[in-house]
Formats: sequence, C-alpha cells, structure tokens
Amino acid sequence: MNYRMTYLMTLLISGLCTFTACSQEKTMEPTNQGVFAILAEQNPGKLKVWISGHKDLEVRNEKGETPLMAATYLNHLEMAKLLIDAGASVNAQDKMLNSPFLYAGASGYLDIVKLCLKAGADYKVFNRYNGTALIPACEKGHVAVVAELLKDKTFPIDHVNRLGWTALLEAVILADGNSKQVQIVKMLVDAGCDINIADKDGVTSLTHARQKNFKEIVSILENAGSKK
Repeated sequence: MNYRMTYLMTLLISGLCTFTACSQEKTMEPTNQGVFAILAEQNPGKLKVWISGHKDLEVRNEKGETPLMAATYLNHLEMAKLLIDAGASVNAQDKMLNSPFLYAGASGYLDIVKLCLKAGADYKVFNRYNGTALIPACEKGHVAVVAELLKDKTFPIDHVNRLGWTALLEAVILADGNSKQVQIVKMLVDAGCDINIADKDGVTSLTHARQKNFKEIVSILENAGSKK
C-alpha cells in the first residue's frame, strides 16, 4: 500500500472514531454524580430536567447523601420540593445518620420540615445521637419548628436519646434560659411532656433549671407539678 493510500485510510479511521465517540457522548446518560453538581449549582431548572429522566431519586454521593439530603443541607426549598413531589424519601439517612426530616428539624428549616411531615416523616428514624428531630430543635431554640412538630399528638415527645436526655431536658441542660427556651419549655409542658423524667444521673429538668438559676423555667415546671 503506497503512502497516499495509507494516509487516506488513516483519515477515514480517525473520522469514524470521532463520529462514534461523538454519538456515544450525545446518547450517554448523565452519571448519578451529575445531579449533585446540579444541586451545588442550585439550579432548579436543571434539576427538574434531571428528575424527568430518572426514576431512582435515591442515588448517593460519596457522603451517602441522596439528592434530597443535599438539597436540605443547602436549605433550598424549591429544589427540595421538586424532589419530594417526585417521591424522594424524606427518611433516607446519609453516613452521618442525617435524614432530610431530621436535619431540617435540627436546623430550623421550617418549610422543609412541613414538606417532610406531609411526605411521611418517620418518627422512628433517629439521628446519630439516637434522637428525634424535636430534641435538637428544642435545644437550639427553633420555636416555629417545635410548634409544628408538637401539632401531631403522636410525636414521641418523651423520647430519650443516647445521652439520656428528652427534649425537655436538652432544652434546659444545653441552653442558656433565654426567652426562646422559656417559650419552648412552656410549649413542651402544655403539650403534655413528662416533666419528671430524669437524666442518667437521676437529675430532673427542674433541678437542672434551679442549678442554672433559670427562674422562669423553674416557675413553669413547678406550676406544672414538678417537685424535684
């Protein structure tokens, strides 16, 4: 085969390879990681397109996060709603044992909490402290979230986490007795929490409140019938 013929054959093969590669690139499905880039970009339009072409909404990144978990970490309501409306699980946990519902509650993301409640938030799924969404919400003073969770009378208001604390105990022990904490303690008491559950050392919320000189909280607990 002469030089001219060899050169022409090389061009032809090269062209065919390029065409094949381009065709594959056009028809190739986006990788699962692509959705997390869309989420990081905070682009609801692209996310909507991705959802329309994917049945599995529970794909995971290296942190074990689902797309909904990633959207919740960003507190991006529009993207979270798109995923929840499409059927994404609000209870799927990542490697930190956060779920969209648990993390939204702990972070005070009220609108996402509401979406999660409507979408079937599971109260038996617990965080890495074996706690509910209510416990950290009480500790951090997220009044609106606490009020929303307490609307459901079936919520496990007296659940004890791995530290040995209920929502009431944590609202007293880990807080500074500010007005939000006073309001939350009153809400928990009015919702019927057990005010006499003690921590692992046998110390009740009332005793903790007295030791920290939280006068308003002491008054609430005493008026509710706590004796010790």
